[in-house]
Amino acid sequence: MSDNQKITVLRFAVIFLLIAMGFLGVIIQIIHLQTRDRERWLNIAEGQVQTDRAIRATRGNILDADGRILASSMPQYIVYMDAAVEPLHANKDSLFLLHVDSLSLALSRIIDDRTPDEYRRLLTQAHRERKRSVRLSKRRINYLQKQQIEQLPLVRRGKNVSGITFNPLPLRIKPFGSLASRTIGAVNIDTGNGTTGLEARFNTELRGRDGMSTRQKIGNRWEDITVEEAEDGLDIVTTLDANLQDITETALRHRLEYTGADWGCCILMETQTGRIKAISNLDRCEDGTYSEQFNHAVTRIEPGSTFKTIALMAALDDGKVDIDDTITVYRNGWNYLGINHRDAHPKDTVLSVRSALAISSNIALAKIITQGYEGSAKKFVNRIRNMGLMDSLYCEIPGAHRARIDIPRDTVTLSKMSYGYSVELTPMQILMFYNGIANNGRMIRPYMVSEVRDSEGTLRTYETETVKSSLCKSRTLRDIRGALHDVVWDNQLGTASVNPWGMRKAQSDLVHIAGKTGTAQLIRNGRYQSRQHRMTFVGYFPEENPQYTCICVIEHPTRYGYDAGMDCGSVVRQIAEKTIAYAGCYRIRNHQLIFEKR
Repeated sequence: MSDNQKITVLRFAVIFLLIAMGFLGVIIQIIHLQTRDRERWLNIAEGQVQTDRAIRATRGNILDADGRILASSMPQYIVYMDAAVEPLHANKDSLFLLHVDSLSLALSRIIDDRTPDEYRRLLTQAHRERKRSVRLSKRRINYLQKQQIEQLPLVRRGKNVSGITFNPLPLRIKPFGSLASRTIGAVNIDTGNGTTGLEARFNTELRGRDGMSTRQKIGNRWEDITVEEAEDGLDIVTTLDANLQDITETALRHRLEYTGADWGCCILMETQTGRIKAISNLDRCEDGTYSEQFNHAVTRIEPGSTFKTIALMAALDDGKVDIDDTITVYRNGWNYLGINHRDAHPKDTVLSVRSALAISSNIALAKIITQGYEGSAKKFVNRIRNMGLMDSLYCEIPGAHRARIDIPRDTVTLSKMSYGYSVELTPMQILMFYNGIANNGRMIRPYMVSEVRDSEGTLRTYETETVKSSLCKSRTLRDIRGALHDVVWDNQLGTASVNPWGMRKAQSDLVHIAGKTGTAQLIRNGRYQSRQHRMTFVGYFPEENPQYTCICVIEHPTRYGYDAGMDCGSVVRQIAEKTIAYAGCYRIRNHQLIFEKR
């Protein structure tokens, strides 16, 4: 090999060696990036990606009938930092180093979720890695805290210098606290969607439409550019009255605390319009206090003796019995096909049909219904269904139950149905039926939302809806109303009149009430419990010219026995007295009692 050839080979060897070393260096660098520096570069890459951000619309308010806010959105914010903005890295990071300590100390003092050292480490790491969107706190801050942070020396220079931004994320609040809380409903804090109550039913109207923004680099700076504006949600105006709601809940709460009951429910409704003015659902907590946890108002229960009025109305209207007919009841009960029907007031006596409803005799109602409909139970059930109780009515509360009134397979079940077992109604449906009696036989749908509106005015209204124009014959209605009067005002028979010690139940000198008590044994593990009861009183007032209908249900009182007239009747009496004092007054004109709203 000549000298020239040797030099050529040597040159190729050197070039090959250099290429191999360079290639090896590239492989080493790739391995280094994929292992030790992987996270840092991924974070930097993530920060450079343009991202779209939703602009959440402001959720609409829920208002009471007088425009007072029942639920609203309070502004809260999440604090972010764009640690890659150029001013924080200019002049060898001089601006960042000048303010990092004071900023860390201030954030710790204002937000109070990290120590100053923890904030300094968080800020320093974000700055070193040039992170684009760093959440500085897991907590949300309120508007006052936002103002305090905005006054800090670095933040005052603006987001393009400090990198500090505030992402609004409103919190749903209820200014009246627990009042009608379950009915108003709740909102998922992350999604902004309603989950229960009116918040869920009218979620589309309340939520509005979210907008969209995108991050773009403009003039060597990252800016949030609005692509689509958000449309704020609409306001929902309810029929509820905050003052009547307070009256209703206070009366119910006091009685629950006195009796130690499991739960209670109370609904107040305008007789002639169907507007719900107050609704309260209170459950006992582990510590013995009561709070809104479950909407019992639209949950099916066995109605007990409040169903007797429905059964008797059917029998009177079908001509199976007359209001002045008499029935013999017995102290030891009445045996029918092996089932012994007993009364809560055992006594051998003869009762008129009117008195039987006033004293709430199980035996009398079982006799009336079995004698009238034995062999034709389907006719009895269809007669009740024709009253409108089974209609699929629109209800603003999600998950509301339909009534269950099935055709019995045997007459024994029919006899139990006569006084409220083997059937199920919600308190709202019971209220609707008795309101029909108070409203001269016209049964109307209860409703809680009167209008939907925006900042410019009303968009949609809801009016009174008739379910049944006539529940029964006019004579039947007169007879039923007379018996419901006796329930409260017949001191010898009425189950809501006075107790053996002379204490008044639903009677009042301030307002005349008519209505019906109901008591039902509770089912536990498939068996009726003789010492556990659900009590009810439903009535209307003033009796002479009904303006309001009210129902109170109390489940399983654990102290002082049980008495539907005393416990539930007294609650309705207190609500009636305060409602009349608040909403209107009596006036005599042409020898007639007139009710006038203030």
